[in-house]
Formats: sequence, C-alpha cells, structure tokens
Amino acid sequence: MSAEGALLFARYAYPPNELGYCGPADASALLRADATDGIERRARQFDGAWCYLEFLAESAGLPDPLDVRVVEAYWIGNDLLEQMDSAALVNRMLDRFRGQTGGTWRDAAHRALAHHSFQVFDVYPWARMLRTSGNPTALSVLDQCRIRTGVVLRVDGESATVESRHLRWDGRSMVTGPSQQEVVRWSVGGRSLIGGLSPGDRVALHWDWVCDVLTEQQSARIESLEVRQRAAWEGDRATAP
Repeated sequence: MSAEGALLFARYAYPPNELGYCGPADASALLRADATDGIERRARQFDGAWCYLEFLAESAGLPDPLDVRVVEAYWIGNDLLEQMDSAALVNRMLDRFRGQTGGTWRDAAHRALAHHSFQVFDVYPWARMLRTSGNPTALSVLDQCRIRTGVVLRVDGESATVESRHLRWDGRSMVTGPSQQEVVRWSVGGRSLIGGLSPGDRVALHWDWVCDVLTEQQSARIESLEVRQRAAWEGDRATAP
C-alpha cells in the first residue's frame, strides 16, 4: 500500500466524508497523516471511489489501488485515464452498483471515465434533476461536489479566502460563471494534510475544503476534464429522445 497515495486519497475524500455523504463514520481519522494503514482501510469503504480506483489499477497493470498515480488519476487526472476502456468501466459498474437508481451512467459506455467528474455528472442523480427541472439545489450540489480550482487570496488561521468560478445554469446548459471570492477551510483542529497555504497558491477545492496545492498542469487537467464531461453530458442531452 502506498502511504503517499493513501494521503492523497484522504485529502480529497475528507470533505464529503465529514458531511456524511460517503465513507464510514469518524471522518477525522482521514486527517491522521501518521496512520495511513487506517486510511487504507477506510478508503475501501468508499464504495464509489474504490470501484474506480480498482478499475484504474487493473487497467494500468498496477497492484495497488492506492498507488499515487491511480489516486491522482481519479481525483485530478493523468495519463492512466487513457489506458482504460469506457465500456469495460460501465460493465464493472453495472455489476458493482446493481440496483442503484438515478444518473445517466448506464448509457455512457462510449464516454465513461474513471474520474471524479464522471461520478458527479453522470452517476449521481443531480445533473439529470437539473436538466429536467432546473432545481437550484441540484446545481448547488453539483457545484460543491465537483473538484474545482481556485487561487488563494489570503489566509486567516485555518481558513482561507480564495477566488474561484462556480457553476451556473442558463436554462439549457451548465456554464462556469465569473470568478468570485469564497471562504473555505484548509485545516480543522490543527489537523491538515497539506503543509500550509500562501496567497497566490493554486488549489483544488471540494465542498468548502482546500484539498491540495496544485501545479498549473494539474489545475489545467481538472478544468479540462470537467469541460469534457459537461460537453459529453450536453451532447447526450441533445440527442436524447
């Protein structure tokens, strides 16, 4: 098991776990950088994410689903995504998520991707709900659940003010609006899995949490994969009967 991969997984999985949306109880255990064995055991209980990690590892011929390259591919994106087969992923999901309702993933054998953006926009029911009703709650959940990028403007204790772009719904499609400021957390109770923040840092955000400090290439990957996913979603919407 890769300790580096386990910590990378925890950085991104902590915020929805803390909110009770996925994974086992006691999310604070994910912030124990000195207990990566425990993080690995917990990671296996994230049913959705673990399915993708296993699939990515198998597709790349890697023995460890928490190999840092695998974890990065799922949350951020890297070349491992190019080695996977979309139809095979959907077949795996049909077996693993049998009985799960909602979403559009069953019809995505031509474009499925083992990336968090696919989980958000195709597997969860919120995008379909937004498409059919324009429900503002659906838009808010999609916006917060996706991994989005931002730039740190200032740091105040365990919080930071960042500038980022949020999703908007124009009645037909999802678009990103202009940059705006928001206050997010990067540490809680003195615990964090990043070394600290400085103004100008480019960061990954998940819900109200700073997951990581990104390189320009990583930031571009996250943004381009989301654009790809939303474009694919819109394309399927346009051809739907």
